[in-house]
Amino acid sequence: MPAPQDRIDAANAIEIRGLTKTYAASGGAAPKQALKGLDLSIPAGSIFGLLGPNGAGKSTTINILAGLVRKTAGKVSIWGFDQDVNPRQSRAAIGVMPQELNIDPFLSPRASLEVQAGLYGVPKRERWTDDLLELVGLTEQAESYSRHLSGGMKRRLLLAKALVHRPQILVLDEPTAGVDIQLREMLWRNVRRLNEQGMTIILTTHYLEEAEEMCDRIAIIDRGELILCDDTSAILGRADSKTLVIDTGDARALPQLPEGVRAERRADGRLALSYAPSRLPADAMIDALRAAGMPIRDVTVETPDLEDAFVRLTSRP
Repeated sequence: MPAPQDRIDAANAIEIRGLTKTYAASGGAAPKQALKGLDLSIPAGSIFGLLGPNGAGKSTTINILAGLVRKTAGKVSIWGFDQDVNPRQSRAAIGVMPQELNIDPFLSPRASLEVQAGLYGVPKRERWTDDLLELVGLTEQAESYSRHLSGGMKRRLLLAKALVHRPQILVLDEPTAGVDIQLREMLWRNVRRLNEQGMTIILTTHYLEEAEEMCDRIAIIDRGELILCDDTSAILGRADSKTLVIDTGDARALPQLPEGVRAERRADGRLALSYAPSRLPADAMIDALRAAGMPIRDVTVETPDLEDAFVRLTSRP
């Protein structure tokens, strides 16, 4: 295997610079620019979330990384291999678990993995088919026709197929869409184990609570452009919103509150006071309630989640 060429940063598993993709006009429609000069760095050994609304360019980016779509312009380096200079090596460094169930219904799981390994040129002595089947919980179904597998089992097989050539990078494209809780827990357990062994994980998902729990770092793209890329904790902090939930035991009308506070009384009678911590201290609301003679039995604080930050960052005119 030739030495990596054009490595931009050895600390990054993937480097993307100026990535552009324009789909040609068809059916009278104008050409569509899916990616507009995307710059992105994905640290080696991380669990990295690639998020964005429908049509943001996530699938186009993944398909370019996997070698399934030709980029219009830009530079892509995968595990140190320039995609244009060393396409085979860059493709061998990445495994993709697609969203679509692209499985041959007439092959067994074992046969599917053997065929996939052959396509990647993995010698028979280096294949780990039995271990993969055990990893994804398909040992008992190893010789069954794939068409007889449940939807969840087919997704397990997709994960195993993405791992046959022992890639350094694993891409999971909406891996838990429509799956049950048991499969979801199995998948995340395996993902954490693979990451602990050094594998870089790239995750796209519409379940933002999963991204918040799993990802060290997250990029949000919208309309083909990078909106932001930062550590998950830093993105949550950008929402600049907290909610004080106060049990007053008092149903009187609310007193005058500081400017910028959004107040509502919840069904259980508690007050929910939302505010921006950067502009207003929490004790200003507490002082206003006490000054009005309202008792304060209990106070809890609700912090924003990734969904709040996501909506705020992608809600552009």
